[in-house]
This record gives sequence, structure tokens and C-alpha cells, in this order.
Amino acid sequence: MGVVYSTNSDFVYAHDEKQAAPPPGKQTLIVTIDRRQRAGKQVTLVSGFTGPAAELEALAKTLKSKCGVGGAAKEGQILIQGDFRDRVVALLLEAGYKAKRGN
Repeated sequence: MGVVYSTNSDFVYAHDEKQAAPPPGKQTLIVTIDRRQRAGKQVTLVSGFTGPAAELEALAKTLKSKCGVGGAAKEGQILIQGDFRDRVVALLLEAGYKAKRGN
């Protein structure tokens, strides 16, 4: 988002707040495991999603239900409790996303 400055007092800045997500085939998601600051517990982390928060929440809900565990969608990332890297990559590929397994 850029900065708009005008000296014209009649200028009205019109910005469309709805950000259209690129199609799933254009997004590359990275699936990694994270153990930092989690008391030694493992969390599958999906990063690289671009789009509205509602679509991120919907994808997180789908992944959590298919894996049968809890999780969250925070700060543009999806957290799935446990080590489900292979299953999450397979689910994302089925959904049409480009997914790569990290560490």
C-alpha cells in the first residue's frame, strides 16, 4: 500500500479494502515444523499465504478438521498442533496450492 499525498483540499482517496487473493495455483506455501518457544511441543507451520484473513481462516479450519487436531491462523500463518507435514502438504496439493515441505 503506497502513500498518497495531495495539496488539493477536494481530493478524496478511494481505496478498495478487499484484497483479492491470487488463485491457489499461484501461491507457494511452505510447510515446516516449529518447536521454538512451545515447551518442546511440535507445531506444523504453513507460511506464504497471501489473501484475506477470512480465506486463511477457512483454509486453517479445513486443515485442522482433516488432520483431526487443533490449531490456529495467526499473522498470515497456519499453526497445526503436532507433526503433520506430509499430510498437510498432500492436502494443500489436493486443494490446488503449490506446497513444499520445509525442514
